[in-house]
Order: sequence, then structure tokens, then C-alpha cells
Amino acid sequence: MSRRKKEVAIVPCSGIGKSFGAVARQAGYDLVEDLRPGLTRLVALSKLVLGDEEARTAVRERPAITIDGCKLGCAAKLVRESGGRVAREVAVQEVFRRHKTLKPEGVAQLNPAGRTLARTLAEELTPLVDELTSADSPENGHA
Repeated sequence: MSRRKKEVAIVPCSGIGKSFGAVARQAGYDLVEDLRPGLTRLVALSKLVLGDEEARTAVRERPAITIDGCKLGCAAKLVRESGGRVAREVAVQEVFRRHKTLKPEGVAQLNPAGRTLARTLAEELTPLVDELTSADSPENGHA
């Protein structure tokens, strides 16, 4: 039977008031709640900003996937500043460039295209989550 590693930390940007930030958050929820529950853990960026020890421990103890809504890369920066290791940085804009028909609109409620873009992003990250949680992953002490 295959053994799996503890969860992967999913750290989406806060991006309040920005549609790409809303896409980042929705993609995080899709990964944690629907696509890879039990293998992923959502870590709120705001808690890292505030220095919350539980959030800092969460990113120090597991590989992190960060999802940033803009070029500032706040999620990736804060994970590193908290002592964590970023396994992959994702920029919503890069995913949007590959899927230009999925133009996100809205901040509190994404339009259907924005929700589809978030789901597409989350689905693109599922193989990485599987790799990072695999018993054969270097993250698990195996080469």
C-alpha cells in the first residue's frame, strides 16, 4: 500500500478588491475542498502577515504551493519569510494568458469565466500535489 506525506500547504494571495486575487482564493478553495481534500491545507496569507505561529508552522512543516494574483508575489515572499519552502509559485496572470477566453470579473463574486479560470488553475496543480504527497517523493525522504 502506498504511503503518502502529510499535506501540502496551499497559500493563495489575499488580493482583496482584485479579480485575479479572487481567482487565486477560489483556486485554493477548489484544491483544498474539492480536488485534493486531506492532501492539502489552506493557509491564510493574512495569518502569515500577522505572524500567526500556527500558520508559520504550517508552512515550515510542509511544502507550499503559492497562488499570487499579481506580480508582487506576496504569498511566495511571505512563505519564505516564515521559514517555509515554496514548491511552486503560480501567478494567476500566467494561467489567464493561456486561457484568454476566461476573463475574470468581480471581486466578491466571480463571474462564470472567473470561476472556470480558478478551477482550471486548481486542476493544473493537482498533479503537483499528487507528486508532493507521493510516497516516492523526495519530500518524503525518497529519491
